[in-house]
Amino acid sequence: MRARGYYCVLMSIPRRVVVTGASTGIGQATARLLAKRGWRVVAVARRRERLEALAAEIGCEYWAADLSDEAQVEEMAARVLEGGPVDALVNNAGGAIGVDSVADSDPARWSAMFDRNVLTALHCSRAFLPGMRERGGDLVFVTSTAAHDTYPGGGGYVAAKHAERIIANTLRQELVGEPVRIIEIAPGMVRTEEFSLNRLGSREAADRVYEGVAAPLVAEDIAEAIVWTLERPSHVNIDSMIVRPVAQATNTLVARNAPEA
Repeated sequence: MRARGYYCVLMSIPRRVVVTGASTGIGQATARLLAKRGWRVVAVARRRERLEALAAEIGCEYWAADLSDEAQVEEMAARVLEGGPVDALVNNAGGAIGVDSVADSDPARWSAMFDRNVLTALHCSRAFLPGMRERGGDLVFVTSTAAHDTYPGGGGYVAAKHAERIIANTLRQELVGEPVRIIEIAPGMVRTEEFSLNRLGSREAADRVYEGVAAPLVAEDIAEAIVWTLERPSHVNIDSMIVRPVAQATNTLVARNAPEA
């Protein structure tokens, strides 16, 4: 495992982290919090203009790429590693498309969700894993409670998130005894500016997801969970953390119009 003095050294040398899907939502909140806590952040997403704005705000590095494209990931990783080793990767990029039933599903949507959630995490993990196996590092997979159960209308997204979770579970077994921690964070209902909007296609439909819920989670809640896992002592691995608002018991059982806790 990592040398005994690993974290003592890191007290004087800021750790370097790549955060994917950093242009919005959980990824953006995570990049902000890590930068605030002294990490050297590399923000990665497709939309360059949003990354430029984030870099101006928090002083991070950034790289614009479509992470479902393996060639673009390889180029991104090569350029990032020119600036020094990467101590942690937060696989946050992903997303859902639609709420079709399995019987009425569009296979193209399923393929797109597989690309966005599974292949993106696979490409990025493979790109940075060799260096981590040599010197130590952390791989974080931001999945979903959809990775642990299912619900009507969620088949494609649930299948993709289950597959992403299995990457993490398998890696943890394949790398046992090596200095790499494999961490899964599985958020429940999180109100962000784009997730439900992108999934459902309209602001009105997106707002209905959270209607009557006194206090859904926000992106900063999940960012705090991610950063907490990364800053545990080197011998501590948070295998999997499910994070839900108090109002949510399962993927479908949600208290609505209840007083805020």
